Amino acid sequence: MFKTIETKDQNIILKTDNLSIGYKSKKQETVIAKAISFSIKQGELVAIVGVNGIGKSTLLRTLGNLQQKIDGVVTLENKKLSEYSPTKLATKISLVLTEPIASKNLTVLELIALGRQPYTNWLGTLTEEDKIKTKEAITWVEIEDLQHKKCFELSDGQLQRVMIARALAQDTPFILMDEPTSHLDLYHKVQILKLLQSIAHKAKKTILFTTHEIEVAIQICDKMLILGKNQSYFGTPCELIQAHHFEKLFPTDMIQFDANTGSFKIK
Repeated sequence: MFKTIETKDQNIILKTDNLSIGYKSKKQETVIAKAISFSIKQGELVAIVGVNGIGKSTLLRTLGNLQQKIDGVVTLENKKLSEYSPTKLATKISLVLTEPIASKNLTVLELIALGRQPYTNWLGTLTEEDKIKTKEAITWVEIEDLQHKKCFELSDGQLQRVMIARALAQDTPFILMDEPTSHLDLYHKVQILKLLQSIAHKAKKTILFTTHEIEVAIQICDKMLILGKNQSYFGTPCELIQAHHFEKLFPTDMIQFDANTGSFKIK
């Protein structure tokens, strides 16, 4: 199994140790993937890749504490995830999931301001700091010209930028995103991923996202997790290529990974 070498002084934000994910009911447990061990440092952009149905979204929801783990340990800033209260966790992790937003009748500004909910009072009144954080988020993703539009007026790419801005307004050190480039053309996929790279490196946010855009992720991410049912691989794209782990993603009778170009070819 491929292993990464880690040092203890590298600002580890999130760490998993022998994590198993899946679903629990009163009668049984269904394990989707197991033996997941990796750690992410501050300011890194990290992609989770794998075949359809392998559990990428399940892993993301487990790390966001929306879904119970089957086994193993998840630590966030050196504290077990299970020890955080929901309110405190909302100041540590922001989530951008694939579910549609509750009301597209909100303006862009109103939707982004919802990211400040962990800090507002029970009435949801925005303080001056909340307004500043909201404005900073809008500036970061360059949507000043959209802030007074209704969300239903936006394109898919524009709405994705708004959702990223809402996560930024929440002002957490860790951001989880499920398929942030789905339904976008290649240009806008790259545009969104370049934006995430900039946020991670310049704002020092740690961003973990699921994606099917393996070839783009190889070019743009600091680290990648190749998720498998019984074994997963974690490291820089170069390390994973050198260890021939991308070849294990798909049956080789139809698709072949070219280590020289970092891309898949049809046989």
